[in-house]
Amino acid sequence: GDSILVAKTDPITLASDMIGWYAVQINANDVACSGAKPRWFMATLLLPRTYTENEISTLFQQILEACKQLGVSLIGGHTEITQGISQPIVVGCMLGEVHKDRVITTNGARPGDSIIITKGISIEGSALLARESREQLLASGVEPSCIDKAADFLFTPGISIVKDALTACSSSQVHSLHDPTEGGLATGLWEISKASNTGMLISEKDIPVLPECESICKSLGLDPLGLLASGALLITLPTTDAQELIGTLSSNGIPAAEIGYIKEPNFGVMLEGKYGLKTLPTFERDELARFLDD
Repeated sequence: GDSILVAKTDPITLASDMIGWYAVQINANDVACSGAKPRWFMATLLLPRTYTENEISTLFQQILEACKQLGVSLIGGHTEITQGISQPIVVGCMLGEVHKDRVITTNGARPGDSIIITKGISIEGSALLARESREQLLASGVEPSCIDKAADFLFTPGISIVKDALTACSSSQVHSLHDPTEGGLATGLWEISKASNTGMLISEKDIPVLPECESICKSLGLDPLGLLASGALLITLPTTDAQELIGTLSSNGIPAAEIGYIKEPNFGVMLEGKYGLKTLPTFERDELARFLDD
């Protein structure tokens, strides 16, 4: 037919009671970045011997609830108690459907494109820091209301970019989609540049850093540009279509901002800030991982 299947498999292991929910969301995001609508999910659950029947039931409920929210069907998988692990591992496989002429790839960015980001940074990183380091944040002077709001970022505005991607693809001539995750926005932008063999000019003042993220990062000495950024979507498309797409996203409840432009490869990947032009920073490790390991 005219449609093709897009599949994404990603193992998720977290010291978190949200692992089932995460597995669905992260795999759905990757499928949506191909321009496809997530449709079917399979999950292999590897569980430690210490896991209780109630914990297993809760994990399945998380998967089912996340699938329901996204309009995805859970179609199969495998569950087993596995020796040698101390926390659960969920290997999710999401299948999506897209017209064969509408597949989007990260390497599709073109010189002259505008770069748009949805929602802001850093949704997931701020949420996890608020949940895991509340006492340290309070001791650093961060307001309890700020911590509480950031902790809820997993759900509001949420780490899903499925609606963002499908809205963009249905209303504009999108050239590339990419969801920045580990290594934050800066790493996501570098990944687009390398995949498409292009340069970039990014305007620092136009990057929407969420206020709660700014407060948390400042108190902990972290750089928002390198903090786990799931929940934001990077979109490149012709500059002439950028403002119309921003308006369309806004009318669908998705804030968005133009943060720069795709340039020729010899331009480099540059960040324009209050002190002039410099190469966009790189992060060997995500700021969240660096902080938790210190």
